[in-house]
Amino acid sequence: MNKLLIALLIFLSSAKLLAQAPTIKYSVDSASIEQAGVPKGEVLKFTFDQSKIFPGTSRECWVYVPAQYRADKPACVYVNQDGIQWKAPAVFDNLIYQKEMPVTIGVFVMHGRILAADATTANDRYNRSFEYDGLGDAYARFILEEILPAVEKQKTSDGRAIFLSKYGNDRAIGGSSSGAVCAFTAAWEKPAEFSRVFSAIGTYVGLRGADRYSTLIRKYEPKPIRIFLQDGSNDLNIYGGDWWKANETMERALTFSGYEVTHVWGEDGHNGNQGTSIFPAAMRWLWKDWPKPVATGVSKNKYLSELLIPGQDWELAGQGYGFTEGIAANAKGEVYFQDIPNSKTYKVGIDGKVNALQLDAKRASGTCFGADGKRYTTAAATKQIISYDINEKAKIAVENIDGNDLVVAKNGNIYVTVPDGSEKPSKVFLIRPNGEKLVVDEGIKYANGLALTPDQTQLYVTESASQWVWIYSIKNDGTLTYKQRYGWLHYPDEAVNAWSDGLKADTAGRVYVTSRLGIQIMDQVGRVNAIIPIPGGQASNCCFGGPDFNILYVTSRDKVYRRKLKTRGINPFDAPYKPMQPGL
Repeated sequence: MNKLLIALLIFLSSAKLLAQAPTIKYSVDSASIEQAGVPKGEVLKFTFDQSKIFPGTSRECWVYVPAQYRADKPACVYVNQDGIQWKAPAVFDNLIYQKEMPVTIGVFVMHGRILAADATTANDRYNRSFEYDGLGDAYARFILEEILPAVEKQKTSDGRAIFLSKYGNDRAIGGSSSGAVCAFTAAWEKPAEFSRVFSAIGTYVGLRGADRYSTLIRKYEPKPIRIFLQDGSNDLNIYGGDWWKANETMERALTFSGYEVTHVWGEDGHNGNQGTSIFPAAMRWLWKDWPKPVATGVSKNKYLSELLIPGQDWELAGQGYGFTEGIAANAKGEVYFQDIPNSKTYKVGIDGKVNALQLDAKRASGTCFGADGKRYTTAAATKQIISYDINEKAKIAVENIDGNDLVVAKNGNIYVTVPDGSEKPSKVFLIRPNGEKLVVDEGIKYANGLALTPDQTQLYVTESASQWVWIYSIKNDGTLTYKQRYGWLHYPDEAVNAWSDGLKADTAGRVYVTSRLGIQIMDQVGRVNAIIPIPGGQASNCCFGGPDFNILYVTSRDKVYRRKLKTRGINPFDAPYKPMQPGL
């Protein structure tokens, strides 16, 4: 075959391929076109350069104020990253006029830049990925605490003041690419502040951790968020991941977890063409049936469905303490907890009322009831383990031990964690009933909470300075063997560890671990199956109380929360109990 023929065949093949490449034309919604007779809103512009959350940054912001806005009534809010997109002012003009969305003020925010001192010799620092791609609540706080108040300082050309609704059901947030992830993150972190999300070509991939969302969504108790997703099958597939498949995975995770989610998939690449086409439809869907609140869905997560009671949420059991810790229940189901800095012990009766005990707790933290009915505490002020009988008569059980937490087995053995100090590593101690004190493990990075498995043949210990929960087998003489990293915990983007603390088990062998994210629930083989956040965020310890031991009590900073669950907690003073065989 001569060279001319080969060249011709190559040309014809290339031409055929080019001819088959799709030419994508999207329909234009009439709401995207300026309409005669439709009142037009006003667009204001200002620069914001006073951020304390992202110090040193400067950014442009635009505010769309609809013609129908009246200063005597707070307006709904739509926040969009990367400035004005989607022909949004025209869309809002038309949809508000047609009463297909409420009177809504649009806030369009560019990402921040730290300006170079001399633009001729240096580049600005572009803060877009840091602000948009990362997880955590920083950007949500930036919008809520800095941008929206700055918007309310603006005035329209005719002198009207701007008042924005403070109700999350009246707020939507959206964006494209990293801006879409940013919008979802704001709602995920602050669902009481943003209930509606528009996400176009979202980067739910491995740039700064957003690839974790599809897993977290499946594990978390659902949140009241409505989400509209868009992406195209020719979106990016590069070093960070496959954008198209990541968006599909997000949609499947949201559906699995009971969220109100819809999507439009196309064939386009990483651009805003389809997003612009479907933006009016997205706004109609996100604002449908407003002002009815966005509902919380029901997850298909088996752990959540087996544990959570419809209509039962966290309630405040007590507040106003210094720092709460060391929570434990006695055989009646009465719950005791410690206020460490104030050296106080409190008792929650079966009736739910909280009363302070008239004693000096000696800055106790760890607390556990033994089979002898006594309450044992680790007293930081005296470096002792102290026992209290039914009349609160104190007795020194162990001297010279700077314990953090403890658990008392049915056979009387006591296990105590002594976290890292400035001169010594973390240790786990065994205190035998005869008073003998042994170091049975050392070296964990800040050994903290500990709990027995229901059959009391194994011991869990949390390592606060990492994401691990360790497990040991207990030998006949009470010493430990077969040490292993067992449970892997999730932790927030701004942290370097899960800061796991206290933990407890239930009759099914599930393990409830307190952490920065609230309560993480592991199965018997160490996998986190569910995450139940608490109102206070960080949880320090937990126990099951009430007459049926089905109320989960959680300490969190200056508060104590409780929630009734469809399970029964295990107590170390109970007879060893063999739970069901673990699922592998």
